[in-house]
Amino acid sequence: MLLEAGCHFGHLRRKWNPAMAPYIFMERNGIHIIDLHKTVVKIDEAAEALKQIAKSGKKILFVATKKQAKSIVEEKATSVNMPYVIERWPGGMLTNFPTIRKAVKKMATIDKLIGDGTFNNLSKRELLQVTRQRAKLEKNLGSIADLTRLPSALFVVDVMKENIAVKEAKRLGIPVFGIVDTNSNPDDIDFVIPANDDAKDSIDTILTACCAAIAEGLEERKAEKADEKALAEQNEEATEPKNMRSRKARKEAPKAEAPVEEAPKAEVADKEATVLDAEVDKEATVLDAPVEEAPAAE
Repeated sequence: MLLEAGCHFGHLRRKWNPAMAPYIFMERNGIHIIDLHKTVVKIDEAAEALKQIAKSGKKILFVATKKQAKSIVEEKATSVNMPYVIERWPGGMLTNFPTIRKAVKKMATIDKLIGDGTFNNLSKRELLQVTRQRAKLEKNLGSIADLTRLPSALFVVDVMKENIAVKEAKRLGIPVFGIVDTNSNPDDIDFVIPANDDAKDSIDTILTACCAAIAEGLEERKAEKADEKALAEQNEEATEPKNMRSRKARKEAPKAEAPVEEAPKAEVADKEATVLDAEVDKEATVLDAPVEEAPAAE
C-alpha cells in the first residue's frame, strides 16, 4: 500500500539532508528512495503513541499548511474530533497561547452580538468591517476554537515547512510526530515517519493509519468510562446499609389493601327487621294508652 501511494520517493540527491541517511534505501536516477520497511515500523510506533494519547483524553494538533495536504488533514482531523491548522501558522500559537485564546473568544463575542441584534444599529461600513474581521478569525483560528488548553502532541506534515511550529513545540516540551522527507532534519522530531511528504496519496495513507489508531484509543476510553460508571453504581448499592435497603424496598413495594369483610346479607336483613318491629310496638303502646278526661267546670 505504501509503495502504491508513492511513499518511497524522496527528493533529489543534491537536496538531501545527511541526517536522513539511516532511512534511505538507495539512489536511483539522482533521486533518493526511502526504505519502506523502516517506514512501516515508524508508523506502528507513532500510531501506538497516538492511541495512548487519545485514550488518556488529550488533544493532538494537526499542522499542514501546504496546498496538497490541507483538505486531507482537515478531513482526517475532523473525523477524530481533533484540532488542526491548515492556514498560516500564527506565530506564538503555542508559546503565547493565552493571546490566541483571546482572539478565539473575540470571535465568539462577535457571533453573540450578531445573534442578539446588537450590530443592527451599526452603519454598513462598520458592519462590513466587523464581518471581515470575523471571517479572518474564522479562517485562521476556527479549527482550534475548541482547543481550550495546550495540545499534548503535534502532528506535522513537512517538518521543514512547519519549522516554527516544531520549534515552539520543542520549547514547551510537546512531543512532535512528523512525516519527514529526505530533505528535512529528523533530529527535532520525537516520532519520525520517513516518507514522501509531497504526494497526496502518501499523506493520505499515513494519516489514515494514524487516525485509525486515534479513533481506537477514543473508543477504548469510552468503554472504560462506561465500565467505571457501572462499577461505581454497583459499589454504591453494595455499601448501602441493610436497613436503608429494606426501608427503600418497603417504600417501593406496593401497599396491600386490607380486605373489607362484608356482613352476611341475611344477618343484616334480620337486624333491620328487629329494629323495625321494636319501633312499631312502641308506637302501638303509645296509641293504646287511656286518655285522661279533663274535670267538668264547676
